[in-house]
Amino acid sequence: MHLHSRTRRGGLAAASTVCALAVTLAGCSGTTKDSAQSDQKADSGNATANPEAELKKGLKIAFLPKQINNPYGKIVDEAGIAAAKEFGGIAKEVGPSDASASSQVSYINTLIQQRQDAILIAANDPNAVCGPLKQAMKQNIKIVAYDSDTAKDCRQLFINQASSEEIGRNQVRNIAKQLGNKGEIAILSATQNATNQNTWIEFMKDELTKYKDIKLVKVAYGDDDDQKSFQETQGLLKAYPNLKGIISPTTVGIAAAARYISSSSYKGKVIVNGLGTPNQMRKYIKDGTVEQFSLWDPNALGHLGAYAAAALASGQITGANGEKFKAGKLGEYTIGKDGEVILGPPTVFDKKNIDEFDF
Repeated sequence: MHLHSRTRRGGLAAASTVCALAVTLAGCSGTTKDSAQSDQKADSGNATANPEAELKKGLKIAFLPKQINNPYGKIVDEAGIAAAKEFGGIAKEVGPSDASASSQVSYINTLIQQRQDAILIAANDPNAVCGPLKQAMKQNIKIVAYDSDTAKDCRQLFINQASSEEIGRNQVRNIAKQLGNKGEIAILSATQNATNQNTWIEFMKDELTKYKDIKLVKVAYGDDDDQKSFQETQGLLKAYPNLKGIISPTTVGIAAAARYISSSSYKGKVIVNGLGTPNQMRKYIKDGTVEQFSLWDPNALGHLGAYAAAALASGQITGANGEKFKAGKLGEYTIGKDGEVILGPPTVFDKKNIDEFDF
């Protein structure tokens, strides 16, 4: 069991107990777990963990989000940068303005040249970034994926915001209750190659097999771009006149879908659910466009990522199953299978609790 903070309005933090449900994400490299671990050990000089080691001062840590202007990513990275200051690290955020598969490669190469101690990456594509990440690991730069995983042999750790299975299945369960277990739905995702989105969608599709009267008509992609997501919402509603619900497992997509529906004749007729931030979605909850949505605390995700990277770079951990490290105010975490560390289960936001949160 771990403790993580939820940032509440007025700056108060409330701790909630969370259970780590380990889920193996689908790696696309074709490497086995053993060979991946072997590569990681070779790249780090066959290092062994020293749990008693102190966190090094002056660690250089870089956050590389999917795209630099994503509001959700900004919250995560700013929290990680603040956490780095707690242990005397120097952290920054760099990244592309678009979320294309290869857009992060040049930034990784630059960070290698700058001799960063650790790179935290939310991958736009699990494989497109692997070449330069492996080069970074060979130079003893620690690699931590967060939010959206790389292939497993391209990093030491993956900081997962919650169990991928629970995220995917719960989004279907939530909208099924709202629909009375029947009707046509669509999914408005981010990019076609986003690891986290595709993993969640696979669990959504599997969960939908339990609902014989709910039909998934299309998976659309807004590329984590506000205007494209807005247009995709419009296109879905025109193409499927009997559409009753949209699941958008991306903060950009759910806000764009809600904005379109809020000023259209579909308001009150088409349900929008998925993953969003309270500040982004508050007005749509209060005007009745959206009844509920979910998310974990992105501040806690960034905080955990920074401490995990520091623990790796300081030699406290190597990324092996069962190793433990402390993440400041969040407490102790245990590394699971394939280097996965789970923050905790998401929170469901609605009219009753949304004003308790400020992020």
